[in-house]
Amino acid sequence: MIARKTYLDQLKAFIDKPLVKVLTGIRRSGKSSVLLLLKDKLIQLGIEPEQIIFINLESFNFSELRTASKLYHYILEKAPTGKKVYLLLDEIQEVSEWERAVNSLMVDLDTDIYLTGSNSHLLSSELATYLAGRYVEIPVYTLSFSEYLDFRQHYALALQSKQAPFLSYLRLGGFPVLHIADYNEESAYKVVYDIYSSVILRDSVQRYNIRDVELLERVVKYVFDNIGNTFSGKNVADYFKSQQRKTDINTIYNYLHALEGAFIVYRAPRYDIKGKEILKTQEKFYLSDIGLLYATMGYRDRMISGILENIVYLELRRRGYQVYVGKLNSREIDFIAEKQGNKLYVQVAYKLESRETVEREFSTLLAIKDQYPKYVVTMDEFWKESVEGVLHYYISDFLVYDGF
Repeated sequence: MIARKTYLDQLKAFIDKPLVKVLTGIRRSGKSSVLLLLKDKLIQLGIEPEQIIFINLESFNFSELRTASKLYHYILEKAPTGKKVYLLLDEIQEVSEWERAVNSLMVDLDTDIYLTGSNSHLLSSELATYLAGRYVEIPVYTLSFSEYLDFRQHYALALQSKQAPFLSYLRLGGFPVLHIADYNEESAYKVVYDIYSSVILRDSVQRYNIRDVELLERVVKYVFDNIGNTFSGKNVADYFKSQQRKTDINTIYNYLHALEGAFIVYRAPRYDIKGKEILKTQEKFYLSDIGLLYATMGYRDRMISGILENIVYLELRRRGYQVYVGKLNSREIDFIAEKQGNKLYVQVAYKLESRETVEREFSTLLAIKDQYPKYVVTMDEFWKESVEGVLHYYISDFLVYDGF
């Protein structure tokens, strides 16, 4: 099993701290593997194996523990007397009223608790209520391009020219299971479609009691087909009306809320640079992994610009940035990314094939009069490096660049 250093380093910083550590992300993004890697790390640090209780709550072996009371008493029975207990609880949302068990265990045991969950709303809302100020959330994403390269090398899978690795990543996406063996595109998309089906059923339909599954699927396809485009619930409702399918805006927003909760999509709000405020309309949605698009709708060359945007958006999120869609008067900046008082701006395009494209991408960033870094990211490998301080990067170089 290959270490995912980014997440292990984040967890190591909180070992033995009086906070519940919560790993969140879409199913099959690698949360369970990170938890197992943490178990190995704890043993390396001198923790005795009997002090570590690892429970996969999706396993049939632990199906009887899916109530707070039974989980609580099971752990009390297993905990060694007089020693600190390290609890690693995988897919905690499978336990009804799990937050009560966790809260009680924090009171009644000398314990260090690590959880994973596949539903953002369940974790954030419930934790905020029961464990206010006593938890830290660590998002786990599918593989970054750098991690993808590590996986290919670790599993001795072919890496060819400089461009070939990125093109493969572009066509397959980052679900870890795809990169521990050689899959052709058809097989890879089938694997991802099975993941998608499970997420839709278990983390959207069942979790939010959605009755009109066919409408949910239509909303999914509309969102997937509009990567990189700003839209609102009204846009979606109007589109369905044109297709002779009436639905109200509240239902659309409820379904988008469910898709966000299951980590199928992320919402990027718009930020008005001039007014210095977050706008409430015309946000963008990006997929948690581009493989979801291909698995459900096939690869679409016409969507390449949006797909590249999606990849860059996820990279910024992985690095801990809050990411917004920028607005400067009538111009749009693809991304404004902020972290700990620092900021950067990114424009993403397929290729700078015309003077008009160059003017559009660079002039928008040049119009921003501050000293924060500005980047144009494209698939042009051989193009000049910068224009008046705005840096140009080939996308694969940008994704592995450690300067931001």
